[in-house]
Amino acid sequence: MDANEKTDKIIEARMKLKRRFEEKMAQTPSMADHIDGPEKPRGSGPTNRHGMPAVPVGQTVTAKWPVLDLGYQPAIPLDKWQLNIDGEVNNPVRLKWDDLMDLPQVEDTSDFHCVTTWSRLNVPWVGVRFMDLAALVDPKGSATHVMCYGYDGYCTNVALEEALKPDVLLVHTADGNPLTREHGGPLRMITPQLYAWKGSKWIKRIEFLAKNQLGFWEERGYSNTAYPWRNDRYS
Repeated sequence: MDANEKTDKIIEARMKLKRRFEEKMAQTPSMADHIDGPEKPRGSGPTNRHGMPAVPVGQTVTAKWPVLDLGYQPAIPLDKWQLNIDGEVNNPVRLKWDDLMDLPQVEDTSDFHCVTTWSRLNVPWVGVRFMDLAALVDPKGSATHVMCYGYDGYCTNVALEEALKPDVLLVHTADGNPLTREHGGPLRMITPQLYAWKGSKWIKRIEFLAKNQLGFWEERGYSNTAYPWRNDRYS
């Protein structure tokens, strides 16, 4: 299969996934809450591209990028790195770095909201859409959530209707440079519509689940859903 055929196959599978989850995606708070609706998003500043206030409630904008981790920053050489995608899928895969770079690469600019009350706005990223990775493995009808695991032992759960949104990426580049080790390089997940702990740093595995399971912080009292414009920090 040549590169064009591979891309066409991914696009076809992506659109199938989009149709399958479109209704659920439209009902999520970052899509369904409206400035003048009953579930008014809380925040300040001009609206972003999704119609949310640019700065969610309780957040302060920073130009710096603070470093938060579990006290361990793994160093993974690119020739040793791999990403396993498995669980409730029809075609589990193990990607090496070159495999990842052969997938469609996306440039996007989005915001990064940390539960510790700071936000970085308009961060330029380069990476691969989560939806394209999901299209590769073809989730089973039973799949409802994913658990994302990092090389540092971290894990976090995300509902599929959130993970499949087009600005959820696995990124290898930020601010025009390769993602640094301290920020989760060589690859981390970003979830612009959720608090940033939902995007695993140093990501090594994505497990599709037939039901929700709690991740590292979720087991310790953090929210399952993590919607910034609802101040949805803790359970």
